[in-house]
Amino acid sequence: MRRSALFTVTLVGLLPLVSLGAEAAPKVVVSIKPIHGLVSSVMAGIAEPELLIKGAGSPHAYNLRPSEARALSDADVVFRVGEALETFLDKPLKSLASGGRVVDLAEVPGLTLLDSRDAGVWAHDDHHGHHDEHDDHADHGDHGHGDHDHGDHEEHGDHAEHGDHDEHEHHDEHGDHDDHAGHDHGPVDMHIWLTPDNARPMLDAIVEALSAEDPANAARYAANSEGVLTELADLDAEIAARLAPVGAKPYVVFHDAYQYFEAHYGLRPVGAISVNPERAPGAKRLAALREVIAERDAVCVFSEPQFEPALVATIVEGTAAKSGELDPLGADLPIGPDSYFALLRGLADSLVTCLTPSS
Repeated sequence: MRRSALFTVTLVGLLPLVSLGAEAAPKVVVSIKPIHGLVSSVMAGIAEPELLIKGAGSPHAYNLRPSEARALSDADVVFRVGEALETFLDKPLKSLASGGRVVDLAEVPGLTLLDSRDAGVWAHDDHHGHHDEHDDHADHGDHGHGDHDHGDHEEHGDHAEHGDHDEHEHHDEHGDHDDHAGHDHGPVDMHIWLTPDNARPMLDAIVEALSAEDPANAARYAANSEGVLTELADLDAEIAARLAPVGAKPYVVFHDAYQYFEAHYGLRPVGAISVNPERAPGAKRLAALREVIAERDAVCVFSEPQFEPALVATIVEGTAAKSGELDPLGADLPIGPDSYFALLRGLADSLVTCLTPSS
């Protein structure tokens, strides 16, 4: 409520400025809701960015509506995570947004990046992946925010070079290879928004891109960003305190979307049902996960709102594990400046609720 009130006061106080400067405000399009929340916070009191994927749509397979295609065509700035996540945007951006600025947030300097993991069963000591502080922007190629060259990530090498060999052995033994088909995120885990550590570099890139298009409001973009970071620090401390009592509780996720959140807060996932959320996992993987639930005393198996929860019910049947739900995109959250905060808090709520022993 405090945050909502703050933005209400800010917006009311700036209404005369908005009405006078609305024509000059850049037209901004954002791919997914978590990033839209950050962009909306930076643009508060100036303009409202357009969100492409609303509700439970998946960034892996989304069909643009005509109105969304027009919004892309007219955009001055387009924010997305990167070509390895929102694959549906690759062709439209080349054909529709040729005159706009495309910002791939996975390419900005200062991010903490983690390697992708295989689905299936994870070893006790490798569930946090590998941390890379990419302060040297050049290490990831040319990541300018102008006319963006969306090249391949060949410099990262093959996926096998980045992963833990034990994970691949588990995948070979327990998983189904066809789960990988059509869903290769590449060597880097693209769910970069699910840690407060990445909020500052992403916000810096958002402010930079917006200020380049709209220099008159550069100071306001920067001030809004600092306000977001102050509140985010408070939320980070709140979530860390809430998750500390359940940090050692093992659990299984639907697909490996939460690695950044888990690494930041010291959680203990032990496996993922599927590497491809658009395809049902095979019988071998399901059998292996039922084994790991029993062997490692997994407390909870989490579904996602975008996909059929009956699969999770089948996996936990006859085990001591409970079922819960995690949502990396905030499908049911209201659109606006509060959505990024609500997303992180919602993940914490779901984890605490499911991982806390029943009284």
